[in-house]
Amino acid sequence: MAGSRELSDQGASHELLWAGATLLSLIAFAANSIFCRLALRSGDIDPESFTAIRLLSGAIFLLVLMKGQGTGTLGGSWRGGLYLFVYAYLFSLAYTHLDAGVGALILFGAVQITMFVLAWANGEKLRPKVATGMLIAFAGLIVLLSPGGSAPPLLSALAMVIAGAAWGIYSMLGKASTNPVSDSAGNFLRSLPLVGLAGAVTFAQGQVFMTPAGALYAVASGALASGAGYALWYAVIARMSAQTAATLQLSVPVIASVAGVILLDEPLSARLLLASLIVLGGIGFALLGARRKPQG
Repeated sequence: MAGSRELSDQGASHELLWAGATLLSLIAFAANSIFCRLALRSGDIDPESFTAIRLLSGAIFLLVLMKGQGTGTLGGSWRGGLYLFVYAYLFSLAYTHLDAGVGALILFGAVQITMFVLAWANGEKLRPKVATGMLIAFAGLIVLLSPGGSAPPLLSALAMVIAGAAWGIYSMLGKASTNPVSDSAGNFLRSLPLVGLAGAVTFAQGQVFMTPAGALYAVASGALASGAGYALWYAVIARMSAQTAATLQLSVPVIASVAGVILLDEPLSARLLLASLIVLGGIGFALLGARRKPQG
């Protein structure tokens, strides 16, 4: 009896640890929106320079972490590096004109749809309650983007949608990761040539500018919110279905919205509040469905 209770306690502690790791990774995603918006809204740095510093500092952080773990072999892939760059670059461009919460809601709405489609294409069974929750949550995105005075700029919203699709693919690549730190480090390093190309074009156009504050926000976004956060995400996503991972990420816009109101003094519009409530309701419904194992 005592042995069974001890094993049960260990299992509960283990699950609690992974739940905490998942929560930390989601907070890191929201922090990226805050850091990026802080840097770009006041013109402290151009989007290309922010992306370059973010990915470079993330790569350095992960390489140091690899050395500390005694891991000498880089993982990841060029495909991972490409999707990481597309996500990070368009993410920065979009946030020049989007508030933190609005941008995160568009981003992770696109992430959710992308991951659900890829999971279905890969043969993952779509659970009815999870699919219903996804549709409810996606309805929140429709509410936000519907025409009106407080609708976000179309081009910036489109850039964020593409960024979300790229992040969704990048997340799906992480489901096969056996060494999250090594794979993340390899992906970050492989993204740097593309960052250099985009930076060279911006430099040639004379549009490069940077303040110490802008550079600091980019480093924080790269080393902490991206480097550490993405490695942690690659570790936890392998333990859950793509449907659950996609739905969980829709909590990020709510975290980012609250942080944006508190830290950035961004307005909490009725439209954003309604959209966030719908999204949270959809997430809750989907997670209840995900906890029940499919029959058959």
